[in-house]
Order: sequence, then structure tokens, then C-alpha cells
Amino acid sequence: MTTRTQRLDDLPFTGRHRRLLTGSGVGWALDAMDVGLISFVMAALAVQWDLSSTQLSWIGSIGFVGMAIGASLGGLLADRIGRRQVFAATLLVYGLATGAAALSTSVAMLIVLRFVVGLGLGAELPVASTLVSEFAPRKVRGRVVVALEAFWAVGWLLAALIGYFVVPTGDVGWRWALAVGLVPAAYALVVRFGLPESVRYLESRGRHAEAEAIVRDYERSAGVTSVPEDEQPVRTVAEVERAPRGSVWAPNLRRRTAALWIVWFGINFSYYGAFIWLPSLLVAQGFDLVTSFGYTLLITLAQLPGYGVAAWLIEVWGRRLTLGVFLAGSAVSAGLFGLAETPSTIVAAGMALSFFNLGAWGALYAIGPELYPTPVRGAGTGSAAAFGRLASIIAPLLVPVLLGAGGNGLVFGAFAASFVVAAVAAFTLPERAGTVLDER
Repeated sequence: MTTRTQRLDDLPFTGRHRRLLTGSGVGWALDAMDVGLISFVMAALAVQWDLSSTQLSWIGSIGFVGMAIGASLGGLLADRIGRRQVFAATLLVYGLATGAAALSTSVAMLIVLRFVVGLGLGAELPVASTLVSEFAPRKVRGRVVVALEAFWAVGWLLAALIGYFVVPTGDVGWRWALAVGLVPAAYALVVRFGLPESVRYLESRGRHAEAEAIVRDYERSAGVTSVPEDEQPVRTVAEVERAPRGSVWAPNLRRRTAALWIVWFGINFSYYGAFIWLPSLLVAQGFDLVTSFGYTLLITLAQLPGYGVAAWLIEVWGRRLTLGVFLAGSAVSAGLFGLAETPSTIVAAGMALSFFNLGAWGALYAIGPELYPTPVRGAGTGSAAAFGRLASIIAPLLVPVLLGAGGNGLVFGAFAASFVVAAVAAFTLPERAGTVLDER
């Protein structure tokens, strides 16, 4: 007998998949826009509020404290109340908090609101990738999840455009930039009522009629004849409840969990340490605010082709090799950026770093959900993301210390070393390209 999940796995990519990808991707892009905006806000507030590097570090890092907590809680909640529910709730939380941050009258107020923003952001990302991964056809699952991650580049590009055209317009420019963050709160309604719930989650809760309706909807969009209901295997709620939930640290999962956590830590440390501080570092090198934002915009543009190449290679080379190669390329690019001194070399090395780093992110989000069975898939991806967020907290705080000790060379040398460690860990992960997602 063919299960519902097998029926989904064997479908071609259809308009229904495209709607899910786009709907989830817009939420993903709005996340990226919010994270990217704070780097431009930091550069503006450093001038307007005369902030110290320590104050700027906390503004940059506090959101990641929230993201670490949110990622862990979001993954657990997704396994218990559903992927879609958590996705919509997190958009609402961080959208409202970002809008409120635009009204900040002090550093303390901004820090508190950025923490709340982080809670929503951290919970949303692993949940969205899990939802898309569970619907994507097996043969193109990796490519679809990388395409979802590519929306991050779209959001960061929007942040760069807002940073370039809105933030420098006056003393309230940064407030208008953050006010745009209210958009995700409205978009939460689209997610709640416009996207399907995970079929695997619905089956685990005995909601078979809902699961069947969703699968048939996807089959109709592909022109596939549905399997008669009396030929479908069904697990009862009692059977599901009796089945052990397992742990991401179970003997058969612990090695991949450890390796995945190391990759998440390394890529978070280098990415957020570099890109949250990038506009401010360029200003510190003597470029004015507008020029700094312009260079950051050019560097950001390279993210899109990075995702495109990774999306193609991930089904040709596989997940592990693609992730490892892009992390190695990120290490080389980070080293070159630390040595760059002229505008042309700074932009060139920065674009290379964007290309390889964001391609690596795409591969990482593709491989994560494939490593775990359904009962702990949300927890597995969420806990890895939560551990990685610890690095995104540390890195922005560490940048001023490294900068004072050895300048840009030491800062980006540390980022390069972090990428190397992550690349080594990536090559120890199992290759799951073309496999069926484990149920238990």
C-alpha cells in the first residue's frame, strides 16, 4: 500500500508546490529584511546617538539571544501544534515588535524590543524549512529548499535598498526603515489561512481526513489519480502515541546532530559577525554613510547567484559536497576580505563572501530536515538553529575586541577559521539526496 507521504514524494513539482514555496518564501524574505535592516540602523545610530561600540554590539547581538530561544521553542512547538500555526504566530510576534522598535526612545528600549523580534525570527526559520521540505517532491527536495532559502537574499536586498534610500534621509530615517517591519504581522494572516498544514503532522495527530484532502489537492494539481481510501494504510492515534518520540541525541542520530550543530555554529559566527557589522566597518575605514551603504548593496547582490548555483549543484553533487565546498569558498573569501584595502578589492572579496556564504546557507537548510524522522524533525532543525544562534550572539560582541587587537585582518581571519571548522564537520554528515524522509 502507498502512504500519503509516499504519494507526495512521487509527485512532480506543481503549481501547488510553487504556491507553498512562494508563500513561505515571502515570510522568509521578510525575516531577512528585518535582520538586514538592523545593520544599517546600527550605522545610523552610531552617528545620531553617539553610541559606543559596546552599545552597538548589544543592539546587534540581543536579537540573536531571542533567536536562540525562539529556534529551540519553535521547533518543539512545531512538532506538537503544527508547522503552519507556529509559522503564522512567529510572523505576528516579530512584525509587531519591529514596528514598535521604530518608536524606541532609548538604547534600552530598542534592545528589549529587538529581543522580542528575535524570539519570532528564531522560531520561524526552521519551521518554514521543515514545512516546505515535507511537501517537496523527493527528486527535487533539496533544490526546492535552497530556493526557499534564496528568498533570504531577496529580503536582505530589500534591507540594503531601504538602508541606502531611506535610512540616510534624516534623523527619523531609521525609524521609517523599522516601521516597514509591520508588514510581517499582516502577512501572518496569509500564512495562517493560505498555506497547508504538514501532512505528516496531521497524520501524527489522527487528523486523516484533513491530511487526505491536502494530498488529493496536490494530486489534482499534478493530474494524478488519487489512491482509493480503502487501499490506504492508516496509523491510529493510539499507535502514534505508543510509538517512541525519540531524541536528536539517540544513538543513531547523535553523530549527525553533533556535526550539524558544529556547522550551524560556524556559519552563524562568520555570517552574522561579518554582515551585521559590515556597514559600520566600512564607515570605520573612512567611507561616508551613503558610500558604505552603497558598497553593502553591491555585496548583497551576489547572494542571489550564490543561491542559484547551490540550488543546481545540490541535486548534481548532493547535499554534503555542495555544503562543504561552499563553506570552503566562504573561508577563502573571508580571508581575502580581511586583506582587502581598496574599494574594488573590498567589493570583490565581499561579493565572493556573499556568493559562497549564502550558497552554503541554502545547502544547510536543505540537509537539516532530511537528517531526522518526523517525530523529531522540527526539534532537530530547531535545536541546531538554536545552538547556531549562540554564535550569532557572540560574534557581533567579539568583533570590536578583535578589531582593536588586530584590525580587519584578525576579524576576518577568525571568520575564515570558523568556516573551515564548519566545512570539516559538513563532510561528516550523511548524504540524503533522493531519499524518502524518515517517518520514525
